[in-house]
Amino acid sequence: MGTGARSGTVRRLVLGLVLLVVSGLLAVVAPGSAQAATSASSCPGRKVRTLPFSTGSVLVYKGGGYVCAVTVQKNPGTKRLISVSVQARGHVAVSKSRKHTRSSPPARVYAGHRCVRVTGAVAGGSYRSGWILC
Repeated sequence: MGTGARSGTVRRLVLGLVLLVVSGLLAVVAPGSAQAATSASSCPGRKVRTLPFSTGSVLVYKGGGYVCAVTVQKNPGTKRLISVSVQARGHVAVSKSRKHTRSSPPARVYAGHRCVRVTGAVAGGSYRSGWILC
């Protein structure tokens, strides 16, 4: 391998690295509209339930043996405490909460073929399911 071939390879590697860094920066700097469009993007799988209550809804997703849930407030815009919890039968619940204008962080558990229990709350309203997705 001559020095000309080696410098061509190095040039391609540097160009690839530059493109990778630029694409990463664009992902960080780009407006949050794609991220804030729906909270569905934060949970993988397909939506299997929408569990409404007075101040919001709990969206439940399932895929690959995992169950994921997100609580979304009914009237987004006001910063409120939003929480969600998912528990596979026989396991400890995974709970997430934050003060936000739109939704809770996603809570995800491996359920396999087990039943799950889901809870969600926004401000004064809440929802608590029994064992579902059995």
